Amino acid sequence: MINRTHTITPFMLICLIGFAAFFSSYLRIPVMPLFAATLGAGPAQVGTINGAFMLTTALLSIPAGLLADRIGRKIPIIFGITATAVSSLLVTLCHQPGEMAAAYILFGIGLAAFAPGMMSLVADVMPPQQLGKAYGWYTTSIYIAMTLGPATGGYLAKTVGLRQVFVVSGTLLALVTILAFLVLPQGVPRHKTDPHIIISAGFELLHNRRLLACLLATVGSCVGFGVFLTFLPLYAAQQGYDPAQVGLIFAAQAITNVVGRVPIGNLADRVDRRRLVAVGLICLSLALAALGQVVQLTQLLECAVVMGVGMALTFTAIGALIAELVPAVQRGLAMGMYNSCIYLGMMSGSTIMGLALKRISYPAGFAAAGCAALITLLLFYYMMRQKQVHHTGQA
Repeated sequence: MINRTHTITPFMLICLIGFAAFFSSYLRIPVMPLFAATLGAGPAQVGTINGAFMLTTALLSIPAGLLADRIGRKIPIIFGITATAVSSLLVTLCHQPGEMAAAYILFGIGLAAFAPGMMSLVADVMPPQQLGKAYGWYTTSIYIAMTLGPATGGYLAKTVGLRQVFVVSGTLLALVTILAFLVLPQGVPRHKTDPHIIISAGFELLHNRRLLACLLATVGSCVGFGVFLTFLPLYAAQQGYDPAQVGLIFAAQAITNVVGRVPIGNLADRVDRRRLVAVGLICLSLALAALGQVVQLTQLLECAVVMGVGMALTFTAIGALIAELVPAVQRGLAMGMYNSCIYLGMMSGSTIMGLALKRISYPAGFAAAGCAALITLLLFYYMMRQKQVHHTGQA
C-alpha cells in the first residue's frame, strides 16, 4: 500500500490487524440492542450499556496510551484484543441487562488499550514525511471494517441467532489475538525511564498548544458527529422515512468517509495539514446546519456526503498532525488523549443535544452543533499560531 515492494511490510500487518480486530468487534453493533431487549432491557438500559462502554473507553485511553509508552505498544494491543474477545464471550452467558453492561465495560477496557497503541504503532513504523498517507490507509482499513462488521453481524443474527453472533465475534477476536502476537511489530524500544519521569513528561504535553488544538478539533468534530449518529434517525423518522432509508443516509456518510481517507492522506503529506482540518470542520458545520433545514431524501443524502468528506479531512489530518507534534516516546499518551477526545466528544454531543431537545427543535439543535464546529475551527487556528519546537517524530 505505502511502498511498491512485493513483501508484506510491518505497516501492512498493522492495517490487517486493525481491520480484523474492528471487523470482529463490530459484528456485535447492530445485535447488541436486539439481544439486550430479549433480556428485558428498555431503551434507557440499552443506552446505559452503550454509555458504559463509551465512558470506559474515554476514561482509560489516556492511561493506556501512557502504558504503551512505558512498556511498548505490543503488550497493550494484545491485551486489548484479548479483553474484547472475552467481553463478547461473556455476553453469551448474560441473562439480564446489568450483566451485559458489565461485559461491555470490559469491551471499553479492551478498546482503550488497543486503539492508542495501534495509532502509535503506525507512526513508529512509517517515516514522518509519509504520515498522512499512512493514517489515510490505516483509518481506511478500520472504517471499512466498521462498515462491513455491522452488515455481517446483522446477516449472522438473522441466519444463526443473536447470541451466536457474540460467539463468532469472540472466536474471531481470539484468532486475531494469536495473529497479532505472531506478526505485529514491536514499535519504538521500551522507554526505561522512571515512571514518575514519564508521567511528568506526559504533563508537559498539556503545554503543547498545537497538540491541544488538535485535541480540541477532535472534540468539536465528534460533538457534531455524535449529534448526527444519535438524532438523525429520530429526525428522519419525524419526516416520514423508514429505517431502510435512514440506513441509506448513514451509508452515504460512511462510504464517503472511507473512500476519502487515502487520497486525503496523500494530500496531507503535500499541503499544510492545518488547512485540511479547517476545510473538514467547515464541511461538518455546513452539513449539520443544512441537515435540519432539508426534508427530501436526496438532500439528506447530500448532507451525509458532505459530512463524510468533513470527517475524512478532519480525522486523517489530525492523526498525522498529532504524530508529528510529539516525540515517539510520548506518542502513546498523545494518541490516548486523542482516543479519549473522540468518545468524550460523541458522548457530549449526544447528551447535550438530548437535553436541549426538550426546549428547541431538531433544526436548531443541528445548527447549534454546526456552530460548535465553527467555534472549534477558530480556536484551532488561534492555538496553532503559537511558535514552538517542531518534532519530527523521533525519540
